[in-house]
Amino acid sequence: MKRAAETKRRSQLGLEVDVETSIRMALVRQRDTTAELVVRRALRALGHRFRVRNRDLPGSPDVANRTRRWAIFVHGCFWHRHAGCPRTTTPKRNRSFWEAKFRANRSRDRRALVRLRRIGYKTIVVWECETERPRLLARKLQRLSTLPVVSHEEVWQPTL
Repeated sequence: MKRAAETKRRSQLGLEVDVETSIRMALVRQRDTTAELVVRRALRALGHRFRVRNRDLPGSPDVANRTRRWAIFVHGCFWHRHAGCPRTTTPKRNRSFWEAKFRANRSRDRRALVRLRRIGYKTIVVWECETERPRLLARKLQRLSTLPVVSHEEVWQPTL
């Protein structure tokens, strides 16, 4: 029989987490997710050009085009709390921790969208579940085609 110490770990936030959960959560990808790859493929099919490493833009959008000033966030329904989606569940264990984490995620998402819009970017949020509906996704991404090209001098440069 395993001792309790062998089946539990302390997370970075000080919570006790069982080993299986810790291993499972470590496997959750943070970039190049299936949903992100689907969005990129759809953008290429629509003829859009973009960058995927955007750490210097507010919120680090998953996909952005600086010339046309648009940014796309591909949100996982679970982590970013897609309203009305069946994937938006809350774990029963450590419920208060998860609720606080999800609130912080939503707040950070809102701040990133506001900051990008303030510097002149059009923003689109694509939900993970939307990537499974190609027509819906294409219609959503089609909005980017109407945006004008911004001259090179007008493109935002981060302040150092």
